Amino acid sequence: MSTWMMIKFQDSNSPISENLIFFYDLTMMISISITIIILTMMWSIITNKMINRFLIQGHNIEIIWTIIPMMILIYLAIPSINILYLMDEMNKPLYTIKAIGHQWYWSYEYNDLNYNIKFDSYMQMYSMNKFRLLDVDNHMIIPMKTSIRLMVTSMDVIHSWAMPSLAIKIDASPGRLNQTNLFLNRPGIFYGQCSEICGMNHSFMPIVLESTSLNNFKNWLSSM
Repeated sequence: MSTWMMIKFQDSNSPISENLIFFYDLTMMISISITIIILTMMWSIITNKMINRFLIQGHNIEIIWTIIPMMILIYLAIPSINILYLMDEMNKPLYTIKAIGHQWYWSYEYNDLNYNIKFDSYMQMYSMNKFRLLDVDNHMIIPMKTSIRLMVTSMDVIHSWAMPSLAIKIDASPGRLNQTNLFLNRPGIFYGQCSEICGMNHSFMPIVLESTSLNNFKNWLSSM
């Protein structure tokens, strides 16, 4: 979970989130290296130390600083495209959950595995043992280390189901079903919010995802 002094990503809890953080680190390392090189060259020019006429006016240096950026972009494009395809991949999900956006709460439906479970998830009033504007009365519970299809839609206006620790942000559009894949690496309780400006109570539409073992999940299904 993020805090008000946090300047980095939340701890990842999915393979996609881990890959995105690794790609971000790679991109930042390349960007910082390019910035240092450019600043060094600019400082040399300002201080009049770069007096080699072949470096200032030659065609060789123009070829070099045209080819090198092209190679860097290709080097970054390969993992980027790979992650984009991984984000759209559905690897034989065990079951499907449907998340429906309303003004201003979420409802969930578990219709697979011979179960028909439906419940609403409203934000709870703030108290000392709850997170302000983040806790809800009914958590969305899923088993960890299991591939799950999440289908998202809306009953009124456009919402957005967002979970930063999973690197997921998927729009909930009325009359349309969008889908994404959930795969959690570890148990825990994770928080998100609607990230679409969907009305006056937009900031009071939190999401709480609870990850547990498969046996605990089956027991929860049986008790509903």
